[in-house]
Amino acid sequence: MSEASAGSRGPVLVVDDDEGFRELIVTVLGHVGYPLREASTGEEALEAARREPPRLVVLDVRLPGIPGYEVCRRLRDEFGNALPIIFVSGERTQSYDRVAGFLVGGDDYLVKPFALDDFVARVRRHVERGQSTAVSKHSLTPRELEVLYLMAEGLGTNEIAGRLYITRKTVATHVEHIFRKLGVHSRTQAVSVAYRHGYLGRPPERLAALQAE
Repeated sequence: MSEASAGSRGPVLVVDDDEGFRELIVTVLGHVGYPLREASTGEEALEAARREPPRLVVLDVRLPGIPGYEVCRRLRDEFGNALPIIFVSGERTQSYDRVAGFLVGGDDYLVKPFALDDFVARVRRHVERGQSTAVSKHSLTPRELEVLYLMAEGLGTNEIAGRLYITRKTVATHVEHIFRKLGVHSRTQAVSVAYRHGYLGRPPERLAALQAE
């Protein structure tokens, strides 16, 4: 097992409408052992991420359809803060563009063309950061895991309380603890992170019902 693939799951998702750039990044990261997925539009990127949660996203700012900043925001909503996102841009190169990228949730911002060795070093650093912030399943109590599982089933607070024979206030307390431990801010994020790290043992497609609420 290579250094890049050890101890982590999911591919690096490369999102750019420039086929030549995608091929370059896929080749470079492939040589250091990362599994890769490609997308040329924002819509394709979101579909790919939902189908197979990535370990890191390389995201062009200017994309056909859904722009890169909006893709980033949606990825943050669905996967929480543990997913590293690196913006790349050949057009938006001013300091305020970088600030905008960070404000919508980007972890890094590179201007094309950039040094490939520096890019690989940044990818490795962000992947390691993502792994270190991933909470262990065993840091959640058995009751919190029960609540998380029922949240993934689409149950609301009243239904969870009834199923577990506890009060709504107790459910709310467990949800608050789950959010804090997983580093998320919504039920959708919590379930996404749980699926991403294999806590629930069910396929990510179950997220669709929760996202439709």
